[in-house]
Amino acid sequence: MTESTPHLFAPLTLRSITLPNRIAVSPMCEYSSQDGFSNDWHFVHLGSRAIGGAGLILTEASAVNPEGRITPADLGIYRDEHIEGLRRITGFLHQHGSYAGVQLAHAGRKASMAIPWEPARVIPAQEGGWQPVAPSDIPFDSAYALPQALDRAGMDKIVSDFITAAGRALAAGFDIVEVHAAHGYLLHEFLSPLSNQRTDEYGGSFENRTRFPLEVVRAVRKHWPDHLPLFVRISATDWAPESLGSSWDLDQSVKLAKLLKEEGVDLVDTSTGGNHPAQQIPVGPGYQVQHAATIRAEAGISTGAVGMITEPAQADQIIRSGQADLVLLAREMLRDPYWPLHAAEDLHQKISWPVQYARAASGRTEPRHPVSIED
Repeated sequence: MTESTPHLFAPLTLRSITLPNRIAVSPMCEYSSQDGFSNDWHFVHLGSRAIGGAGLILTEASAVNPEGRITPADLGIYRDEHIEGLRRITGFLHQHGSYAGVQLAHAGRKASMAIPWEPARVIPAQEGGWQPVAPSDIPFDSAYALPQALDRAGMDKIVSDFITAAGRALAAGFDIVEVHAAHGYLLHEFLSPLSNQRTDEYGGSFENRTRFPLEVVRAVRKHWPDHLPLFVRISATDWAPESLGSSWDLDQSVKLAKLLKEEGVDLVDTSTGGNHPAQQIPVGPGYQVQHAATIRAEAGISTGAVGMITEPAQADQIIRSGQADLVLLAREMLRDPYWPLHAAEDLHQKISWPVQYARAASGRTEPRHPVSIED
């Protein structure tokens, strides 16, 4: 490796912004909102990861309309009143050296569900639930509601909602927008033949199944400032058994990534799965990294790698070997909000601890003040 080889703590420039390192906090649903509003939980949850040294911090899936929430407790960006609380968060992230990203999402057929630590059930209308929508009227499984197939008017409304949400994201101070097209939510549902069985121009062929997701991405890119980056999160494969027939796979993801690049997308955040209960996922350390590497190499677009990335040397090697340009950590960041600071120490890289913590980080042990016998 040459001295110029990118590594975990090398900066990453995307359009007009330069991340201080290649570590991002992956979107993690907290199910702690009321009517989509952020609160002190979100402020502390996201803010502590900025203190911990992450270069980029993404919000959890933020619904572009009320019907796009997975649960009634999801974060939202569908009201102008949501802006103020989100701006408080982005201001703190910026103050502590992190860039702020928002993931714009619509849950599709997986909407109107109970929060995950309660028994799985559909939230009925009398309890504040709503009618889920999808490309086709196929439920995810027996625990989920039967979705209503979208017509053109419904699809146009969703495109408009993504545009408006992007405008609110800008007003709230976000630096990066990520369009959520993964994990079996609405845009992924359009991509996969397992969930999209339409017979119009939005179903059937690869070109047709990618049409609506590309319409959404194109609209967001048009209305998101040209100098700011746009990400798209995809599931690179459904991990579906062959017995189910045609599904979404890595070859199609490469083709989609090429189209996303043409639409002005700057990075493909590469996850997998979530669209069928029979998925067979070979879970293990770095089990999704190969998909990010393939897309990066074959589509010529920057990628983010996710999936049980836990060790500093592991994350560093992903960047040094050119498998991805960014690593996104979720569960490990929950276990250790200061993972980037500790990783820098392990990898012998320079990073600045917050001044409030620097004394402890340096190992200095002098007393805070003179100690009397009464103490």
